[in-house]
Amino acid sequence: MSLEDLRNARIITALVTPFHEDGSINFKALPKLIEHLLTHHTEGLILAGTTGESPTLTHEEELQLFAEVQRIVDGRVPLIAGIGTNDTRDSIAFAREVAAFGGFAAGLAVTPYYNKPTQEGLYQHYKAIADASSLPIMVYNVPGRTVAGLTVETSLRLAQHPNIIAIKDCTGVATISHLVENAPEDFLVYTGEDGEAFHAKALGAQGVISVAAHTNGDDFYAMFDALDKGDVLEAAAIQRKLLPKVDALFSTTSPAPLKAVLNHQGFEVGPLRLPLVACTEEEAKAIIAVMEK
Repeated sequence: MSLEDLRNARIITALVTPFHEDGSINFKALPKLIEHLLTHHTEGLILAGTTGESPTLTHEEELQLFAEVQRIVDGRVPLIAGIGTNDTRDSIAFAREVAAFGGFAAGLAVTPYYNKPTQEGLYQHYKAIADASSLPIMVYNVPGRTVAGLTVETSLRLAQHPNIIAIKDCTGVATISHLVENAPEDFLVYTGEDGEAFHAKALGAQGVISVAAHTNGDDFYAMFDALDKGDVLEAAAIQRKLLPKVDALFSTTSPAPLKAVLNHQGFEVGPLRLPLVACTEEEAKAIIAVMEK
């Protein structure tokens, strides 16, 4: 699907990658999971992102995942491919490969991790990727995982690039507010924090790139629908009920809590790949109890 289709997506789910017990990708688990997501208001999917455990996926596995999800989705919602690494040259090569692969509305490029680049280095990294490929680029600013993070000023500078079309920002509602107010009108702003979905949408953001939409897509849909209709009190009530569940899904390193819940619900997403580990039995019971309350 096209970039224009992406502009209509308010709830984008960062898709979990199902694994067998031996660590191989469980492709057979994908149809049931994806159909569930589409039935419950997922309007776009990110593949091989943080929730998909991209650091532990090989390049060949990512391409296999892309092809299989495209086959299942069959053009029903826009897809975004995780293409970013902490190596600019590698990210450029992957962006070009995904553009040639076809079928993606955009590529998600995470802020470089480990290297700790300056703001100018971050700007030049994203500019180089966007200059080198026809694939539209979504910036992913998540300093909680990468240490180095974009300032508002650098994000707005990147927003001027014609091939940088969106940002997934995880630095709070103040940043979202500045971006919505000052970025070009056609630049898409998403919060990457499920707990801030209400605030971001009320401030004028496009929506949320979500982990919790795996389990609570209907709630996000109802909340955004209420906001679109001007019913702030109803939307706020939904947000308040969502927050304990969001907290539970992030009570230990994501996506471990999410996988515990999905496995409990019968989606067979399996274990995590090291260095991430599954929730303990006690952690899983507590998380599931909150989710089912």
